Amino acid sequence: MTVQSIDTASSSHLGAKPEANRRIAVWLFGVAALIFVMVVVGGLTRLTESGLSITEWKPVTGALPPLSQTDWQREFDLYKQIPQYAALNKGMSLSEFKQIYWWEWAHRLLGRLIGFAFLIPFLWFVATKKVERALVPRLAILFVLGGLQGALGWWMVKSGLVHRTEVSQYRLAAHLTLALILFAYIFWTGLSLWRSSREAVSRAPEAGQGLSTAARWLIAAFFFQIVLGAFVAGTRAGFIHNTWPLIQGAFFAPEGLFHLQPWWSNFFENLLTVQYQHRMVAYALVILTGWHWWRVRASGVREAMLSANCLLAALLGQAALGIATLVMVVPIPMGAAHQGGAVILLAAAVWHAHRLTPSARLGVATG
Repeated sequence: MTVQSIDTASSSHLGAKPEANRRIAVWLFGVAALIFVMVVVGGLTRLTESGLSITEWKPVTGALPPLSQTDWQREFDLYKQIPQYAALNKGMSLSEFKQIYWWEWAHRLLGRLIGFAFLIPFLWFVATKKVERALVPRLAILFVLGGLQGALGWWMVKSGLVHRTEVSQYRLAAHLTLALILFAYIFWTGLSLWRSSREAVSRAPEAGQGLSTAARWLIAAFFFQIVLGAFVAGTRAGFIHNTWPLIQGAFFAPEGLFHLQPWWSNFFENLLTVQYQHRMVAYALVILTGWHWWRVRASGVREAMLSANCLLAALLGQAALGIATLVMVVPIPMGAAHQGGAVILLAAAVWHAHRLTPSARLGVATG
């Protein structure tokens, strides 16, 4: 079967419910926006050291905050039993405790809100037969992964309740990675449902295939960089070596990169190495993305030019924000903006790759 016949068959089948698909796309874009907000609030929770203020996991009853002075005192007494209070906040007043409590409570409330914002419309779309049958199991899996994300968040919090004053950087990276996988998949699915199945990407087959593959590899590279950023956040490596472009007086191979044993632990626990690798990968991404942008321009693929421009602009803005955040020793607003910028950059990469993907290979119904 030829590519043209595949596209024709795909258009015939996938264009069956264009109006319904558009509505589902709007719903998924809304869920993706909520995940973006949650990632930013999660960054603020970490930067304000609020993530350990709620020491119990109550998926249902925990939706309500303390409603009386007795309830507040109980939560405060529980917090006083963990190492973070003894090491960092001993003598904290109840009013000061409330300030960090509200950040963590808001973060968890957003998680519950996202669950309802996904489940209720999903059940309605299924009940009214608005959603394509092939898409139902994929959306159901997304809901299950969302529930797993909540459990993973609690697993992360537990790492800071016994022997540490902060959560494990490994668990933090896992928690953020799953959130961004959910975001990217939901956003891609929404784009596929929004996009007309009759929309063709006009390009030479060889060049177009290469650009599409490169765009997908860029998504993977951005994911990798965000994971490295999670280790910077989890180890608080951004609060040291606050000079740029040199680090420890050098650009390449500063002294002390591999002083921990075993050697591989330096990539996750040596604060110098953790920050250095995040810097180096950022430089590589600027070069690779710039080269990809130039290739898109040279190819004449008009449909992908806007997304390529946005991708390059998002990357350069994120890099500049990261440098400013570092040299200013991570002010809370800038640190949160940098984490939010990572999600915007990922969204730009997903959108760009989607523009370079033929409709027959989108993987979901499109209207």
